[in-house]
Amino acid sequence: MGEFLVTCINKRDHKSAHRRIEYIGNPQGRWKISEDAAIQKIKSGSDSFYTLINGGRVEVVVASHKGREYLKTMADGYSPDYLLELRECADCQGHSAK
Repeated sequence: MGEFLVTCINKRDHKSAHRRIEYIGNPQGRWKISEDAAIQKIKSGSDSFYTLINGGRVEVVVASHKGREYLKTMADGYSPDYLLELRECADCQGHSAK
């Protein structure tokens, strides 16, 4: 099982009130993966993802709202703000997290 540090995201629609994440990634690790693929990896137990908040490790988990699964950090309540506050992935290579 791989563990991957998430340092950036891409949003599907910047104007959307839900601001859904399309990709998570890490340019230093040279990877970017779709939200759907990350959800499947987390649910299957093949990989895990985390980010750093105030210097501490926080797990990225799968949540569901009205039947739609999405990614958020374990420290968040209903709103997945910590992931949404990460910078945009501009220089990730688009390679899948391995």
